[in-house]
Amino acid sequence: MLSKATRIAIIGGGLGGLSAAIALKKIAGVQATVFEQSNKHDEVGAGVTIAPNACRVLDKLGLLEPMRRAGAIPDGHGVYLDAMGDVVTDAAWEDTSRQYQNIGMYRPDMIDILAKAVDPEAIRLHHRAKSVEILDSGVRVLFENGKQEDFDAVIGADGIRSVVRKAVGQPTHFVYSGYMAYRGVIDAADLPKDWKRISQTWMGNDRHLMTYPLQQYKLYNYVACVPSDRPLKGPWSGPADVAEVHAEFSRQKWDPRVEQFLSAIKETFWWGLFDIEPLTNWSRGPIALLGDAAHSMIPHQGQGVNQAFEDCITLAFFLKEADSVSDIPEAFRRYTAARMQRAAILQVGSRRAGAMFDSQLQFTNTRKRNVDIASGRDFRRAVVFDYDALKVAENTLQRFQRV
Repeated sequence: MLSKATRIAIIGGGLGGLSAAIALKKIAGVQATVFEQSNKHDEVGAGVTIAPNACRVLDKLGLLEPMRRAGAIPDGHGVYLDAMGDVVTDAAWEDTSRQYQNIGMYRPDMIDILAKAVDPEAIRLHHRAKSVEILDSGVRVLFENGKQEDFDAVIGADGIRSVVRKAVGQPTHFVYSGYMAYRGVIDAADLPKDWKRISQTWMGNDRHLMTYPLQQYKLYNYVACVPSDRPLKGPWSGPADVAEVHAEFSRQKWDPRVEQFLSAIKETFWWGLFDIEPLTNWSRGPIALLGDAAHSMIPHQGQGVNQAFEDCITLAFFLKEADSVSDIPEAFRRYTAARMQRAAILQVGSRRAGAMFDSQLQFTNTRKRNVDIASGRDFRRAVVFDYDALKVAENTLQRFQRV
């Protein structure tokens, strides 16, 4: 096991960076330092789903119960609906054993839980990385505030526009999906009293609306996706007028429940849906990537943050197996071998799911779309939700040891 004096920097203090710090401390016995570019941990007020595969990780890290208390487990299976509200298929948001279920989380609540699980002394705010350089021994990070520090290793959890990715020698090819999403939350009191406490997704001709509960059903998250070239003309996100959402969804006929939901929106923000092409490597010497820095994906499978959780426990497992600082590059290579293919499959799968939800590309035939979504129900459960990242890491280590 690495010495407690080992110096590891985590660049990025979002969901991935904080969970990486927790995993490294709990599993590898290393206190990493988290560098966050902003002046406070501040997540936009929107929702995120913790899927069963990530619940399994959080359970091992001792974080599952706080998430369950702060979040909302849907009352039953979610549903995919056509534009007029007819059910296409249910969505089994649980693993095969039914031990773990989806949890709808308000992002600020999630950040709060993770930040409280990290030693405050290990978090440095107002530190935006400017460059990362491999030295003869260790890694040097230069920050935009003029400070500079050297470390034994650096983990890049700095998102889709990652600075650390450049130090790994991976070019970034941003890919715009052609869509943007209006996002936010609404008060459950503003919805009809009989509103279902499950995830619901209405799929139209070229747009869709997804909703699900948060905060013990006090709030509902929404993601309303529409085609747009706005993100290509300037910023990738920003505040929006609620009237825009109504105008976008007035272009076709919808189930009356869609209008009921949209009429309850009081504030909204828009995001351009970008991802990156799958990388060919996630590490270089004592530097590794995780989360969106490694595998940014569009949100249509709800796996972005969940893959970051899988990354964290896998990375911590291989660092636990390192005997000294000189073993860190090999630990990072093994981590990459265990994680890269799965993340790439889900990156591509998220693009495909978006085409299904919006009846695009090969899914303009809605009958084919409906068959694909229905047939994928059990596949999602078996391949995505039953995945045990720690067990995969253990099996990967055994393969390396046999070589």
